[in-house]
Amino acid sequence: MLEVSFKRSNRFAKQFSEVRGKKKKWFLLSGSFGVVILLLIGYFFILPYKPIPSKGGPAEISPPSKEVSPREPEYQIIEGTIKEKSTFSKSLAERNISQFWIERIVSTLKPFVDFKKLKGGQFRFIADEKGELVRFIFEAGPAEVYEIEKGSQGYIARRKEVPLETYLVKVEGVIRSSLFEAVEVIGEKEQLVISFAEILAAEIDFYKDVREGDRFQMVVEKVYKDKEFIRYGPIHAVEYRRGEKVIQGIHFQGGFYNEKGLALKKAFLRTPLRFTRISSKFSRARKHPILGGVFPHYGIDYAAPSGTPVWAVAGGTVVSCGWGGGFGKQVVLQHPNGYMTYYGHLSGYGPGIRKGVRVKQKQVIGYVGSTGLSTGPHLDYRMAKDGRFRNPLKESFSAGFPIEKEKMEAFEKRRDEMMAWLQGNTRDGNPQREKARGGG
Repeated sequence: MLEVSFKRSNRFAKQFSEVRGKKKKWFLLSGSFGVVILLLIGYFFILPYKPIPSKGGPAEISPPSKEVSPREPEYQIIEGTIKEKSTFSKSLAERNISQFWIERIVSTLKPFVDFKKLKGGQFRFIADEKGELVRFIFEAGPAEVYEIEKGSQGYIARRKEVPLETYLVKVEGVIRSSLFEAVEVIGEKEQLVISFAEILAAEIDFYKDVREGDRFQMVVEKVYKDKEFIRYGPIHAVEYRRGEKVIQGIHFQGGFYNEKGLALKKAFLRTPLRFTRISSKFSRARKHPILGGVFPHYGIDYAAPSGTPVWAVAGGTVVSCGWGGGFGKQVVLQHPNGYMTYYGHLSGYGPGIRKGVRVKQKQVIGYVGSTGLSTGPHLDYRMAKDGRFRNPLKESFSAGFPIEKEKMEAFEKRRDEMMAWLQGNTRDGNPQREKARGGG
C-alpha cells in the first residue's frame, strides 16, 4: 500500500512540474512580445524624428518659413463741400481739419485758385496715421480739379488734366409760351437761351416778337466729361423762323453774319440788358404806380434783379450821370444821328462812367436798382431822336456792315457747311452730333 501511494504521488508531481514549465514558457513569450510592442511605439511616436543621413553628409532641413507681408498704411479721409454762402477755409474747418493744414493748403493753392471768386466745390483731405497730410484734392468744377501732394521739396500743387470731349450738336425747338420754356422742354439750359438771344439781339425783340409756333434752331458745341454734360461751347449758327420770315446767323471770324454776308450786329441793340421780362410797355397814357393819375410813359420798364448790369445799346458819349429826380440815379447817352438814350432807377454806375466819357456798345454803364419814384427793382429805358421820344421796340436801324470782298469766298464755304447742318434732319429723334473740328 505504501509503495502504491508513493508512486501515484510522484506522478502527480511530475505532471505539475510539466504544467508549470509550460506556463513559465508562455509567460516569457508574452513578455517578450510586449517589450517588442513597447519598443515599436516608442520608436514611432515618442522618440524625436531623425532623418536618415545621406551619403554626402547630414542635410539640415528647416521647417518652411512663413513670409510676413508689411502692414498696409491706414489713411484718414475727410470729404466735404464748399458751401455757397461760406468760405473755403471755413468749410474745411467745419470738417475738423486743423488750422495748421488749412493755412498750408490755402497757401499752396493760392497761385492757382482765386478764393475770393470761388463758388462752391468739393474737397478730399487724405492724411496718414499721424494726421499728416498725404494728398489734398479740390474739385472747383467737373473740369477744374487741383491736387496737392508731398514731394521731395515739400507740398506741391498742380491742376489735373481732365479729359474732355467736344461735340457739334444741332438743337431745335418750337415756341409755345416763351423762348425760355421752349429751350427747357428740349432739355437744354438757360445759358443757351441767353447766348442765342444775344446773337439775334439786333434782329429780334424777344419780348414782343416771340409768338406761339415760331421755330428756332442752332448748331452749338457741347463739352462732355465721359458722358456727363459740362458746358456749352461756341454757337456756330442760328436760325429763327416765323412763317415765311427766316433770320439766320453764321459765325465767321468772331462775328455773326446773315446768308448774304451782312453783319447781324447793328448800330443799336434792341434791349439795354440781357433777355429778361418786360413789366411795362411803351404808352402815352399810363397810370403812374406811385403818383397816381395818368401820365405818358415814354420808355420800357425791364423788371430785373437789383444789381443786374445795364449796358449801352450803342456807342456814344455820357452827357449826364447823376440824380434825375423821379428817375433816381440816371445815365443819359448821346449817339450819332441825333439819338439819345436814358437809363433810370439805377442802383449804381458802371466803372469809370461819368459825364464826358465815351462808351462802346454793350459796355456796362450802370446796374438795375429802385432809386427815385420806383415800386421795385427795374430799369426805365427811353430813347429819343431829334428831341422827341420814340418807341424803342418799333424803331428800325440800318443794316450791319458786309464782309470784305477778299474774305467772301471763305465765308461762303463756311456758310454752306452750316446751312447743311441747319437743314439736316434728326435721326431717330436724336439731334445731329459729331466731334467738333473747329472752324470760323
